[in-house]
Amino acid sequence: MQPIVLGIETSCDETGIGIVKGITLLSDVLASSVEEQARFGGVVPEVASRAHVEAMIPILQKCVINAGIKLKDLDAIAVTSGPGLAGALVTGVAAAKALSVVLDKPIFGVNHLAAHVAVDTLENGDLPRPCLALLVSGGHSSLLQVDNINFKVNSLGKTLDDAAGEAFDKVARVLGLPFPGGPWIDKAAQCGDPLSIEFPQGLMSKEDLITHKFDFSFSGLKTAVARWVEAWQKTGEIIPVSDVAASFQEAVVEVLVKKTLLAAKETGIDTIIVGGGVAANSRLRSMITQKAQEHKLLVRIPKPSLCTDNGAMVAALGSQLVKEGIKPSELNFEVDPILPITVQKN
Repeated sequence: MQPIVLGIETSCDETGIGIVKGITLLSDVLASSVEEQARFGGVVPEVASRAHVEAMIPILQKCVINAGIKLKDLDAIAVTSGPGLAGALVTGVAAAKALSVVLDKPIFGVNHLAAHVAVDTLENGDLPRPCLALLVSGGHSSLLQVDNINFKVNSLGKTLDDAAGEAFDKVARVLGLPFPGGPWIDKAAQCGDPLSIEFPQGLMSKEDLITHKFDFSFSGLKTAVARWVEAWQKTGEIIPVSDVAASFQEAVVEVLVKKTLLAAKETGIDTIIVGGGVAANSRLRSMITQKAQEHKLLVRIPKPSLCTDNGAMVAALGSQLVKEGIKPSELNFEVDPILPITVQKN
């Protein structure tokens, strides 16, 4: 069976709707309020929620047209029910429930993090069982053991403070770069020396690797960059933005890669899925691919447009749930801004 599933993603500042048939992507449409959010230097929940309401109908229409189907052809609807911003989540879930009722189609409330893993199926086929997943974004940094994306995902580690993407945004602000900071840090780092400044790597000491072996921490690194820049400014010289960006990026990426490879060694799992917005970072993609090859591990990373938040990833997870015969969610399910890494919200 190749179910046709529509997915709706509104966990943060991007409104995404995607349609898949099995593991084939038919359409993926995205509307983002990032330009409006940039005026505030970060995501304002009220602005995001309003943007979702305004974008929902237009991108739904466009997505269906691009897919070459009619809404009645759908087999199911999937929607992110958490984690994320409460008001933003409510907008997407309300739209999905309305479609479910009008079309008389089953609905699945799905986990945002699990969807970031499932989107890999659209490019690389079914997920190996088990596999490891490194998910890094503005809101999350998680290392997961995925035995079955539909019902058995175990968290090995997570960030104890700032997520990796959040650190990119904050360091970009310190360097006078635009929001969101990830792409701008990546671009600036291309011309910099990653070894020019030795920034700290969080939770990598001998003691930390015992008590927080697979956890992450980026707040100390962020603070170290801010203090370095402040000290440099006092000299009256121009800040070497490219060198700072490259050195900061190297510190983040090295920690992510080292801990992921350590998890692979200890679990004996030989396939790594990398997802989330930070997975679009060129240095992370190149380093983890190179290091994995050296250790005879397989790395699967979707194209950058599928790493950031989108509707296709939600539809991909919904398709897996339908295929496995998982029971749909009850219509009265609620959003959960801190939903743990489970797959569906009943």
